Amino acid sequence: MVTTLATPPDTVFETDIHSLQRLHKGKVRDVYAIDDHSLLIITTDRLSAFDVVLPDPIPGKGRVLNRISNFWFARTGHIVPNHLLPRPLADVLPNPAERRQAEGRSVIARRLRALPVEAVVRGYLIGSGWKDYQATGSVCGITLPQGLRQAQRLPQPLFTPATKAAVGDHDENISFAEVERLIGAPLAAKVRDTALALYQHAVDYALQRGIIIADTKFEFGLDDNDTLYLIDEALTPDSSRFWPADTWQEGISPPSFDKQYVRDYLETLDWGKTAPGPKLPDQVIAGTAAKYHEALERLTGEKA
Repeated sequence: MVTTLATPPDTVFETDIHSLQRLHKGKVRDVYAIDDHSLLIITTDRLSAFDVVLPDPIPGKGRVLNRISNFWFARTGHIVPNHLLPRPLADVLPNPAERRQAEGRSVIARRLRALPVEAVVRGYLIGSGWKDYQATGSVCGITLPQGLRQAQRLPQPLFTPATKAAVGDHDENISFAEVERLIGAPLAAKVRDTALALYQHAVDYALQRGIIIADTKFEFGLDDNDTLYLIDEALTPDSSRFWPADTWQEGISPPSFDKQYVRDYLETLDWGKTAPGPKLPDQVIAGTAAKYHEALERLTGEKA
């Protein structure tokens, strides 16, 4: 007899907020307009892999992501301002039923002009970067020394930007010259330098907590004065590759605290990596949730 795990009642796969206008439904986040200057961003328990939203939620995932992201926002304000606004949720969602969907998994944020690029930083040779290196000796057009191994630390972190894809589409790597074309050379340089500074700050801290941040992606936006802000999420298991430092070694793909656990399972299936995604077994759902919770506890010292 197969036992199906019960889904906790506070699991949120999709939000239903009628008092605010929904502007966007992303792979994980639902974004609502509060007014002309602010947004409500709710992190659901949806999980995407290979840019496809899977049909099964990961209970507690949205709360964990929200807490990790806010932790990093608080730690990196000296590098770049972020989009958070200090406004109580009850002011925005006075209806208790609506507020329950957002409690512990949402932020109130500035309404900014999002830049059309993802600022990806790679510190280790893994994933698509490793495949690229094996085929060309380069990562995203950046030539690397010969003889590097899988999961090896790179001589220095690489800024490898990508376009931002719509839900269901795949992000595409682009050159730095293309970023300059899209947003202008001065802003492109500022985005690159800010992303590299954020990554290095996070890497130094996380290593003290037993976590290697192999790579990550940031998103940025501008206000009416063209001030650069860090937006969306920061250094979470969804936007980064986290490895346990005590078991990392070159030459193999290390175990991770992120959705790689799900990707590895999906790679065993005969699935075309297009929507709709396959359902996940209970043990994969439970194992993935445990990975996210462990990442939170290691980084912040707090239990979920």
